[in-house]
Amino acid sequence: MILRHADVRKACKDWQTYSSDAPFRVPIPSEEEMRTMRQLPIETNPPEHAEYRALVAPFFNRAKKPEVIDQVSRLISSFIGTALDQEVIEVVHQFALPIQSYALTYLLNVPETEAQTYLSWGIHVFHGESAPLEDYLHQAFDHAQAQPGEDFFSALTQAVFQGRPLTREEMMGFANLTFAGGRDTIIHSISNILFYLGENPSEFEKLRENPKGVIHAAEEFFRAFMPLTQIGRVCPEATDVHGITVAPNGRVSLGWASANFDETVFENPHQIQLDRKPNPHVSFGFGTHLCLGAPHARLIIRTLLQTLIQKVSRIHLQEAIPNIEKTKGYTRQNGFDSLKISMTALDEDPFQNSQKSN
Repeated sequence: MILRHADVRKACKDWQTYSSDAPFRVPIPSEEEMRTMRQLPIETNPPEHAEYRALVAPFFNRAKKPEVIDQVSRLISSFIGTALDQEVIEVVHQFALPIQSYALTYLLNVPETEAQTYLSWGIHVFHGESAPLEDYLHQAFDHAQAQPGEDFFSALTQAVFQGRPLTREEMMGFANLTFAGGRDTIIHSISNILFYLGENPSEFEKLRENPKGVIHAAEEFFRAFMPLTQIGRVCPEATDVHGITVAPNGRVSLGWASANFDETVFENPHQIQLDRKPNPHVSFGFGTHLCLGAPHARLIIRTLLQTLIQKVSRIHLQEAIPNIEKTKGYTRQNGFDSLKISMTALDEDPFQNSQKSN
């Protein structure tokens, strides 16, 4: 594992030594049993990577369009309104997963009704049998080829790569990564943030007093609650990595979460500082493979924070069951299996506020 901030960023830029041209082996653990296609563009190197990336970049940049910003704002406002009307809400399944699912339809420019299918898969669709996802993607591409529109799937069926149409396997590779890459990451980010603001009401109040601080707060939450612990690279040739010999075709890990807590870069790294700046975290990667979904993730989290400080005075924690990431080398809390909270409206009178708190 490469753990220091500078070393991780250096490795990210050295794709000849630390290659991403390794189907199924970029995620850790490997995903040979979970999918049948190479994920694109993440499991490629330059120059093919840039060419592949350009094919889908317009959809990931939709997060910057006013109409998509408005859709996400209305979505999150609606879910917060619903949460305020309920005694208790379970965040992971009833709040974070639906927000992620509906927001994805805006990104892909498909009907909102498609979110019901995404919701039916539950939280862990990518950690077990992947047939439901692959069946859905094949159907989506079949429909797009028969009746092309302005959506993500239609764009891929009409895309040209190096003078030829994409193969179905390439289309599936793009779609698989799109659905996998922005699912757990968004869900864990939302649930971690709500837990933190519930546990630290004074920080929530400081954020309300300084609404412009939402941008810095979002970046600090991305740093501190990095959902993806690590990602893999493969060394085509024998490579010395800080005194450890990696055999040809051996794999190394880029430790995103560790780099984000490097005390030589981040002062008091284990302390969440919502006004931290500069904040050169690597939660969206670095270099060539900088996350395509970063604008989308930022839109969701910034909108969540903006809406919370406008509508909610207090988040009350009711029950938290951590999600524990377990590997041979470490265990790490990463989000929640379940998180139950209640919310008090900002305009609720003090007596009601006191009663709900009790």
